[in-house]
Amino acid sequence: MNNMKIGFIGAGKVGFSLGKYFAENGLEISGYYSRSESSAREAANFTDSKLFQSVEELISASDAVFLTVTDGAIKETYLSLPKALLLGKQLCHCSGAMSAEEAFPDIAEYGAKGTSIHPLFPVNSKKDSYKELKNSFFCIEGDCAEEWNDIFSSFGNTTRIIDSNIKKRYHAACCIASNLVCGLVEESAELLEQCGFTADEALSALEPLAMSNIRRIFAVGPTDALTGPVERNDVSTVKKHISCISGENNSEIYRAVTKKLTEMAQKRHPESDYTEMKSILR
Repeated sequence: MNNMKIGFIGAGKVGFSLGKYFAENGLEISGYYSRSESSAREAANFTDSKLFQSVEELISASDAVFLTVTDGAIKETYLSLPKALLLGKQLCHCSGAMSAEEAFPDIAEYGAKGTSIHPLFPVNSKKDSYKELKNSFFCIEGDCAEEWNDIFSSFGNTTRIIDSNIKKRYHAACCIASNLVCGLVEESAELLEQCGFTADEALSALEPLAMSNIRRIFAVGPTDALTGPVERNDVSTVKKHISCISGENNSEIYRAVTKKLTEMAQKRHPESDYTEMKSILR
């Protein structure tokens, strides 16, 4: 398995990052094909591999092919591949929400295997994100999950093999901890701007608060890390918050998340009565 050659269809941030990460860990990158020849050339240069002018050439030169295109284009790209060339090949994708079976229907009929490999990491830079992938948790699912689990484990990554039928729930969990936090911080910053802060000042003021809380959450768990008016069962303060948050969407965000915090606070303080708190959040 460690002697395999890995090719990439798609030369965006994920393709760049995984290719470089694999190469840095001793795997051979055959090269890249992309509709954007300039992107494929840049990725090939970045990973000391080859630019391919056609999908057929890339597949023929590779043992495993990663479809690092957008999630919505994975299945479409797979269906367009020349099936006669797939015999004995591995196809992989990096979507968190899509299973290998969903992405690669009937792949076994062509003598190939499909696997999904998802890093729990925000890949946001073509040239820099690979440096941090060593700290990423990888979730793997599909035909070659055990093999890829061994590979990433040999890199020092923490991994988990998951079932295909929980991919949607799994990805929702990832997005709540990552993408949805962006929305909450944006809402917080906007409220500070309404208090006279500039956008930069708002983020600067919030950073130590948010980062200290994040560290505490992952040290002791979210319920034990909870502080603030909900944890104290301070109904009057929460009423003040609700009264000053304008806009139906913003109010719904505050109420929905605060309802979750109330459940956590009740778990932490089973002797307390949160009936009034729950009432004002309806």
